[in-house]
Amino acid sequence: MIVRIWAAQVLAGHVDAFCALLVSEVLPGLAEADGCLGGEVLRSMTDDGHRVLVVTRWRDEAALRGYAGPMWRIRPVWAEGELRYLVHPPEVTHYRPLATG
Repeated sequence: MIVRIWAAQVLAGHVDAFCALLVSEVLPGLAEADGCLGGEVLRSMTDDGHRVLVVTRWRDEAALRGYAGPMWRIRPVWAEGELRYLVHPPEVTHYRPLATG
């Protein structure tokens, strides 16, 4: 399994709308992607609260490649309409789980 963390800095005043978009449109779409084992949307608890993460779990590299393309390791996926909410394009990182509790 691979954990993919998509991170974005959201413009002030747009966080609620952006999170609603992720929950209502993006997360359900990810759930339909072959090899996606689930995901969640997280919002920063800092005073500004403008950082948002989408954490997804994927079966393997082939599933991620099928979803995000050949540059899945470095290229985040987003829809053009999402960029209007963001300070800059999102970032993506990947992890292999070592243990669960």
